[in-house]
Amino acid sequence: MSEEQKSITELGDPRKPHGEAGAEMLKGMNEHHYAVTGWALGFFEFNENDRILDIGCGGGETLRRMSEKIKNGILTGLDYSKLSVELSIEKNKEDIESGKIRIIEASVEKMPFDDNSFDKIITVESFYFWPDPENNLREVYRVLDKGGKFLIVADINGDAELDEKDIEGIEKFSLYNPTLNEFHDLLEKAGFKDIKIHTKTGKKWVCAEGNK
Repeated sequence: MSEEQKSITELGDPRKPHGEAGAEMLKGMNEHHYAVTGWALGFFEFNENDRILDIGCGGGETLRRMSEKIKNGILTGLDYSKLSVELSIEKNKEDIESGKIRIIEASVEKMPFDDNSFDKIITVESFYFWPDPENNLREVYRVLDKGGKFLIVADINGDAELDEKDIEGIEKFSLYNPTLNEFHDLLEKAGFKDIKIHTKTGKKWVCAEGNK
């Protein structure tokens, strides 16, 4: 990572993006996370009427990609960064105007949704920053409908062979980086069943799947 990139990430704050540096960082994340997101989306079987929630929707690219896969469903993006909400709205302007996508500024700690509101829930590269993972996962379980699926997506995990850049980022931004067993235990404690921890050969990626 170059000094310029470090500066953008540090100034933009990946935990809660803000300012010009945050906007530049989020646009870069849309590109950097494209491959791991595409891999993880393969674990969903999309239906045309799906109700989908993206927690920590960032720059809005994951919402855009999922929108292409459902015809009559509704997608919701949630982020506690005002900037992320603004950029996600900008990225998905047509679907926002048609009512297919809505973006909400709120925290995973207490989501403004009724029980059993979503068929599918995903979080991409945001679980590192959740303030209270065990209780936050119970909140996710609450808003997931019976028979629904939840995916935690990250491009590193605690069992992967991390390089110096990974370790530096974990330390600098206080990232929560569970092992594969820890992912399983967290999901189980929150009430999820049929838990599967997906990895990809040759990558550090993880997609932790929980079902309700």
